[in-house]
Formats: sequence, structure tokens, C-alpha cells
Amino acid sequence: MLELRNVSKTVGGSSHIHPTDLTLERGSLNVLLGPTLSGKTSLMRLMAGLDRPTEGTIHFDGIDVTGMPVQKRNVAMVYQQFINYPALTVYENIASPMRIAGRDAATIDREVRKAADLLKLTPYLDRTPLNLSGGQQQRTALARAIVKNANLVLLDEPLANLDYKLREELRLELPKIFAESGAIFVYATTEPSEALLLGGNTVTLSEGRVTQFGKTIDVYRRPIDLLTARTFADPPLNTVNLVRSGNQFLLNGVAVIPVPAHLENIPEGSVTVAFQPHHLFLKPANGHTTPLSTRTQVSEIAGSESFVHLDFAGARWVMLAHGIHDIDPGQDLTVHLDTRHLMAFDQLTGRALGSAFQAAA
Repeated sequence: MLELRNVSKTVGGSSHIHPTDLTLERGSLNVLLGPTLSGKTSLMRLMAGLDRPTEGTIHFDGIDVTGMPVQKRNVAMVYQQFINYPALTVYENIASPMRIAGRDAATIDREVRKAADLLKLTPYLDRTPLNLSGGQQQRTALARAIVKNANLVLLDEPLANLDYKLREELRLELPKIFAESGAIFVYATTEPSEALLLGGNTVTLSEGRVTQFGKTIDVYRRPIDLLTARTFADPPLNTVNLVRSGNQFLLNGVAVIPVPAHLENIPEGSVTVAFQPHHLFLKPANGHTTPLSTRTQVSEIAGSESFVHLDFAGARWVMLAHGIHDIDPGQDLTVHLDTRHLMAFDQLTGRALGSAFQAAA
């Protein structure tokens, strides 16, 4: 078990990590989710022992390892910018941590070839890294981390430089590999979809602060505040400031959205209503949608999906619509909101209001 107890990191008067308490269990997969500069890498460096916290302590299996250098910890780390030994072959790069650990030759060969097969590196085992593509070099670094048999494996956006097909394959395979090892895995990403695909637990980060930690699907479905909900939305979360009055949400005194059952207990008055882009539709759906009048700003076609940017009474929304929809800018457009997935937040504090809402589709 890895425990961060009131850990913070300050550099030159600037807080990179605000006071943080976090407990990660053995055999768990933990995703650090947040935008660039949210503190993901800084938190990983503290976990690894590459940096020492300004305040607080770090414990592993009950032992205080705060001042222990990374060389004395059984840690593996893979960065987005891959690091390999340029003079060694791919085989020897992968084998290097096992040779240092004194593993026998048969075990080394078996584990190297197993990892190479998983990461599609078998044809390149005799090459040196400089004779590989960037994606192949990254896969070599990943394979070395897998065979190290570390207690803590830290993966800092490790799939960012891989092609789409391989990236999707590895996103499915990595959790299986991790589950078998008994190690603690920490995986940093900027992509909410990647966090959902990996599963496990998710830590949401914003400007060096942990905003929420829990089962990935629970954090996604039940964010504790608006900041966490925004972190877990791509395309961006749609929001609008409304007034709850009776069984309606009002805009400038006019009822626009009925209050769904899961929000019936929120107080009267001003609230921020939010929902995901895929909960807007071009046509009525499932008997739970409410029509809203909007104006199109621009539409973007992305393969089999379209991102339609909308204006709703000054609020900028995005609708994620299946299919190709080329809608002219400035066009009045009636869209349909699935109110079962509405979230409500206090306008002053950003804290979530109401009971748990239904799962996002």
C-alpha cells in the first residue's frame, strides 16, 4: 500500500502540489486525470522518490520512505518521452532490470519474449533503439517496465506517441497485465475516455489539487463538484446558470427545463446546471428529452461523429451527434436534452447538489 500523508511540493514559492492525502492499494490501477500542468507528473515524481515533498510523508507498506532515493525503491517509470539505452539491443533493453536483479537466464529470456510478443516487438529484438520508430522505442520502454516486477509502476502518458490501433489494443491489455502483478499502477492521462477505458480508480487533478478520488466510473457519474465534472468531460462539459423554482429550471423567469426526479431535493434559487455533450440530440429520444431552442455557431465533422457548437442564451454548448451533420452557422436549431443525466452545482461553491444521477451512456 502506498500512502501520501499531507504531502505538498513547493518550488520557488509556487505550489506544484497542494496538501494531499492519498492511499493506493496493492494490485490496483489508478489513473491520474487532469489537463496539462494539473500536477500529474509532479505527483508521480513524489511517489517515485525522484522529488522529496516540501511537507508531509510517503509510506509504502507501512514504512516511511520519504527520504529514500529512487535507486533503493522497487519502482518502474515510463514517460511519454521514452528513455532507452541507445547502445543496447531491444532484447537487452528489456532484459536490463532483470539482469540487475540477478534473475536466471531462462527466466530473463522467457519474460523478454513474452513482453516483446505482447508489445509487437519480436521482429526487432536484435535492433538498437536508434533503428526503431518512435512508437517502437516507446513500446520498448513499456516492455522494460512490465518485466521489472516492480512494486510501483508509474506510467506518464505512455501511449501518447503510439498509433491509434496499437494504442487501443494496449489500453485493453494493460489492465489485465497489471491485475496479475500485484503491483500498484499509476497511469497519468489528459483524456477522460482513456480513464474510462482503463477503469480501476481515478484521481482528478486541477492546478496541483486532488479534487476527487474513487472508482473511475463513480467519479465520472457522481463528481463532487463542478471542477471535477469539467475535468471528466471531453468535449467540454455544457453548463448554464438557471434558477430552480418548483418543478422547473427558469431562465430569465421563463421555464426551460423540468427538474428531474434525482434533483427534486435541491434548494430553490440559483444553480449551475450541467450535462455531457452526448446527452443532446437532434431528435427526441427515449421519452426523457426536453426541446431547447439554440443557434448553431459551427459544426465539425469527425469521421462518423459531428461536433455541433451551439449558443443557448449566451451559454456556449457542444452537441456530440452521431453521423455527419453539416449545419450552417447562425442557423436556429431545436435540440433535445436528456434530463435524466443533468447535474446541478451550487453557483458559489461549485459543490454538487442533489442525489446520484443515472449513469452516463
